[in-house]
Amino acid sequence: MSGALLEVDGVSVSFDGFKAINNLSFNIFAGELHAIIGPNGAGKTTFMDIVTGKTRPDSGEVRWGDDNISLLTKSESDIARLGIGRKFQKPTVFEDQSVKDNLMMALRNKRSPFAVLFYQSNKEDLEKVETIAGEIGLSEHLSRRAGDLSHGQKQWLEIGMLLSQDPQLLLVDEPAAGMTVDERNHTVELLVEAAKTRAVVVIEHDMEFIRNLDCKVTVLHEGSVLAEGSLDAVVKNQNVIDVYLGR
Repeated sequence: MSGALLEVDGVSVSFDGFKAINNLSFNIFAGELHAIIGPNGAGKTTFMDIVTGKTRPDSGEVRWGDDNISLLTKSESDIARLGIGRKFQKPTVFEDQSVKDNLMMALRNKRSPFAVLFYQSNKEDLEKVETIAGEIGLSEHLSRRAGDLSHGQKQWLEIGMLLSQDPQLLLVDEPAAGMTVDERNHTVELLVEAAKTRAVVVIEHDMEFIRNLDCKVTVLHEGSVLAEGSLDAVVKNQNVIDVYLGR
């Protein structure tokens, strides 16, 4: 596999004749913070859909981990259990439950109906929830109803719920959308910290947010890799200027 945690190799997929992903190949490595940018329709979200099993490609391969597991043979739930977590642009939390209960429900415990029915929290689970709440900046809001949180706080809570499941790869779609400057800055800190113990891939349009992440950037265009490198390098790439930044 070339040591990659996730290897996307020659993947293509079309929808009604439109090629959303076109022979896409690139790798994500363990402990890597990686940003994906590109114009609307470049294939960014479709890439995440393929990795998480929501969309099946027409050709190519997606391989995972040291055991070289093909994700294309796995269901969405199987892929989640393998250690891939995804956060969509719009936060999806249990709004009528407290922050603490949201995090508790997300913990990576046995998920059989019997286990869920008779599950009782223990000291270890409570300590983990408190630790994660501290990491996402919601320690003072554990008893608060999730629906009463600000938009940014809901985003952090959902990231915390994913972290509760101990993913090896965290896919995050436009986390800065709708946030205040302070919320965006805290989200940068949160994602940089998360990438110290797992791979984190971020799709985002906010260039200042990407710059603050200070990570490798892949630019997609028409479903393929247009450029790759540091943000400073890709924004000087004439092809990137022509199809994305110059618009």
